[in-house]
Amino acid sequence: MRPILIDTNLLVYLYDQNEPVKQTRARQVLDTLRQNQTGRLSMQALSEFVNASMRKLTPPLTAGEAYEQVSLLASFWQVFDLTPQIVCAAPTRLEAARGVRDHGLAYYDAQIWAAARLNQTPLVFSEDFCAAPTRQDGLTLEGVRFVNPFAEGFEMEEWV
Repeated sequence: MRPILIDTNLLVYLYDQNEPVKQTRARQVLDTLRQNQTGRLSMQALSEFVNASMRKLTPPLTAGEAYEQVSLLASFWQVFDLTPQIVCAAPTRLEAARGVRDHGLAYYDAQIWAAARLNQTPLVFSEDFCAAPTRQDGLTLEGVRFVNPFAEGFEMEEWV
């Protein structure tokens, strides 16, 4: 089974009581990835989750609840560190900056792409990335494919 990097939006929807359809889908996708041990997280996604869960959810998580949930999420899956090679500090690996330059990615999307690419993870589940104005579901950049698990017709069985 191939590893799948989980973008922040799946984590946030898991706790979003105002989006019951997406909450159910996020729960199904994340449960399957956990059972199959194929899900991966990046430190960047966990950091974004803490921020989004305390600011964008209604009701928001408290700081204590966000800490508890991010700790729980990190215990379920392998977490890719946010390394200098991803961010852009190493002179030979400027992956996120290169993703911005070469593929026109937003910087934090580029960090997700770079984390997947440098950790040999060929698939990213992301609603936000696929919803960008010039992108579409199934886009592949240098061996990393982005799939929207909330898209109509998405079938989890195709990916695990």
